[in-house]
Amino acid sequence: MIIEQVLVTNFAVFCYLIADENIREGVLVDPAGDVEKIFKVIDKHNVNIKWIINTHGHFDHTGGNDYVMKKTGAGLLVHEEDASMIESVKGKIITKYTGVKSYPEVVAFIKDGDIINAGSINLKVLHTPGHSNGCICLYTEGNVFTGDTLFTEGMGRTDLHGGSEKQIMNSIRNKILKLPDDTVIWPGHHYGTYPTSTVREQKRYYL
Repeated sequence: MIIEQVLVTNFAVFCYLIADENIREGVLVDPAGDVEKIFKVIDKHNVNIKWIINTHGHFDHTGGNDYVMKKTGAGLLVHEEDASMIESVKGKIITKYTGVKSYPEVVAFIKDGDIINAGSINLKVLHTPGHSNGCICLYTEGNVFTGDTLFTEGMGRTDLHGGSEKQIMNSIRNKILKLPDDTVIWPGHHYGTYPTSTVREQKRYYL
């Protein structure tokens, strides 16, 4: 399995390329912007992008959706409770921070327990509300992509629309930290000293 962590935009967002190394089919998680940088990684691995997956609907994670969809033909997946944010983001804000001028409609909704396939890779959707109502994480054996639910040092803010400290703590403790201890945590922002963590390490802070 190919996992490439790509640091993009002034918001220090981590975009992820996750791909089957044999048939070169994959997904992009949170293509926030700096799309030329993202496509250098895609081209390096010669990957066909099947899906774009947004861990939530905030504009700092979704700015490259339209560009990637048009260039690759990939579908866009997001949890239903955050879909309205993606479809109604103001263009001036997006252009200022990501250079992208338009926004697509959501292709399909995902929910807790869904499995997203790309080649031999199966990504399980974990609905983890708290940062927003429709926040998700993506789990495949040995790895979890946590978006803005959990970082390597801290968790997502809960003072925005749809945020809830009670919900996010429940999501962290009862979804993410229930995974095997050696599961690698791939966060949605580079807000800590290190770009990755593990479930075992995070248990020290939240349990």
